[in-house]
Amino acid sequence: MAAKDKGAPRLTEVRNSKVFRDYTLGERYEAGVQLKGTEVKSIRNGRAQISDSFCRVENDEVWMYSAHIEPYAFGNLENHDSKRVRKLLLHRSDIRKIALAMNAGGKALIPVRMYFKEALVKVEVALCTGKKLFDKREDLKKKAEMREVNRALRSRRP
Repeated sequence: MAAKDKGAPRLTEVRNSKVFRDYTLGERYEAGVQLKGTEVKSIRNGRAQISDSFCRVENDEVWMYSAHIEPYAFGNLENHDSKRVRKLLLHRSDIRKIALAMNAGGKALIPVRMYFKEALVKVEVALCTGKKLFDKREDLKKKAEMREVNRALRSRRP
């Protein structure tokens, strides 16, 4: 039998699809996540969802709420709770910047994607501002216009 290719990526990432529709993204940060062993195995199998999750700063620590990581299928009694609160690992200066922006009002810290960086699980979080209904409509109009332009360009090519 042929050996496995060590360079082949297994699971690339878990994305939050709602964040681009509902928020305007601002500054982004890469954070580590404090996980249990069975959680890492579930994420590696693609059994994670961060579409409803959000983050809060409490006592100079950042916590991620409502991230669903399915219990590992081959786990034992020590398996994790699927919706538990998870600590995000950031630099202290970044935590201060995030806390100041959130306290100023109108900003939320939302996980954008969860991915592997070598053997570590990382979460990209962004300071976001919520979109209003008319902002969402403008985005839909722009997408429709771009689709029309792309169709016209494709039809002109020989």
